[in-house]
Amino acid sequence: MTIRYLPWNQPADLAEQPAVRDDEVELTYAELADRVEAMAGLLRQHGIGPGDVVAVMLPNRVELVLTILAAWRLGATATPINPAFTATEADYQLGDSRARLIVNLGAEAPDGGLPSIAVDDLAVRLGLRSTAVDAATSTSESPAALPPVPSGEAAIDDIALLIYTSGSTGRPKGVMLSHANLVAMTEQMTRRLQLGEDDHCLLILPLFHVNALLVSVLTPLAVGAQVTIMGRFAPEPFLARLEQVRPTYFSGVPAIFALLAALPEEVIPDTSSLRYAICGAAPVSAELLARAEQRFGFVMVEGYGLTEATCASAVNPVDGVRKLGTVGPAIEGQRIAIMSLDEELLPPGARGEVVIAGPTVMQGYLNRPEETAATIRDGWLHTGDVGVLDEDGYLTIVDRIKDLIIRGGENLYPKEIEATLAEVDGVLEVAVVGRPDEVMGEVPVAYVVCYPDSSVTEEQLRAHCQQHLTRVKVPVSITIVEELPRNPVGKIDKPTLRGWPTLLGR
Repeated sequence: MTIRYLPWNQPADLAEQPAVRDDEVELTYAELADRVEAMAGLLRQHGIGPGDVVAVMLPNRVELVLTILAAWRLGATATPINPAFTATEADYQLGDSRARLIVNLGAEAPDGGLPSIAVDDLAVRLGLRSTAVDAATSTSESPAALPPVPSGEAAIDDIALLIYTSGSTGRPKGVMLSHANLVAMTEQMTRRLQLGEDDHCLLILPLFHVNALLVSVLTPLAVGAQVTIMGRFAPEPFLARLEQVRPTYFSGVPAIFALLAALPEEVIPDTSSLRYAICGAAPVSAELLARAEQRFGFVMVEGYGLTEATCASAVNPVDGVRKLGTVGPAIEGQRIAIMSLDEELLPPGARGEVVIAGPTVMQGYLNRPEETAATIRDGWLHTGDVGVLDEDGYLTIVDRIKDLIIRGGENLYPKEIEATLAEVDGVLEVAVVGRPDEVMGEVPVAYVVCYPDSSVTEEQLRAHCQQHLTRVKVPVSITIVEELPRNPVGKIDKPTLRGWPTLLGR
């Protein structure tokens, strides 16, 4: 099987076509292949070969993509590390993954990231090597001047990526994804998103996350399309870059669309090049999707997936019926079902755990056979999400099983309460969590972020809940805040939120 996202497997007629760029570097497919070969030679000088793990601690830029592809050129595995990690967080991933080499940006470490000397100290303590790369390193070396790269390149069953989950329920787990998983995902996404050589993705999500790697890099490369990498998202620079490079699509998380929707009305960017915008990675209200679509003319395509399923399992179709508030039907090649607690498959309309089967299901959690066995049972990946399938196979995510609030024996789903609060004009984002209560066991509390010009009050929000929710579902407190805490991939950090006081005010 040909792994099409690898640059040395691309057809010759793509050689002079643009492949990938950032603010400093722009490469054609031929140049990309050459630079990967050069980077592979550098990695080989550090002893990297088949089966080794290369840790990549770089911000969003071309060198990150080059390093991952170069690791695969040598038959090695890549594990991307959040470049803003502390030494403690990086230490854990490096040790758990048994990385042999860590690649970082040296003295150019991003704001909040570890400088080269700190990375070197980590490497010495853990007994691994470190090397710094920059634009000059990745573009000045000639492949012919480096040691020849062995022919033992990536095989379809090799572990390509070790992606670490955010760790919201404990220590992060290393998700093992093979090239077979990645090939299946890129082929499925190509069909669902109708991608071809004329497409162009503007990448704005962090590249240590599977969403950015699969949806915004590997899938475009697999079809001969082009990728423009943004270093860090901010609304106005993003819109300026969008007008400059004129991409055909981009993928974002709800927080990004919330920030865009909050821009002043006089900001009217040219979005005419976009065929659609993809929203995923976290729950989003139908109101925010509709507002973004009306405000900017985006065709909003909501999707759903997990790292454990190589990114995406359900996506609303680009052409055809898009049901706002659902995450769409299963992508062709995967199966989504709803399962009861006693592991019986449930009919449409029934609420239960979302389970997934297909060739994108991970190989397992690194060094965690018991957790792997608990997550993948009888061929089904158990997601921990509560959902409902309608008669057309469109999936609605109700909530996370672990986020369920049990108030005096009543099961409450925070997403239902969040959706009700999001209906109030002027509300931008909502998060509802459970708070311990001596009498009821747990009670719901809500935190609300409003648009900058909003005058909505906590009393108005409470009145809306009392009108539309049964009494047991009405939050015992509603606190308006400036912003919500987020984990490294942009999802609302509910474990942190559970420790917040309920009288913060804005």
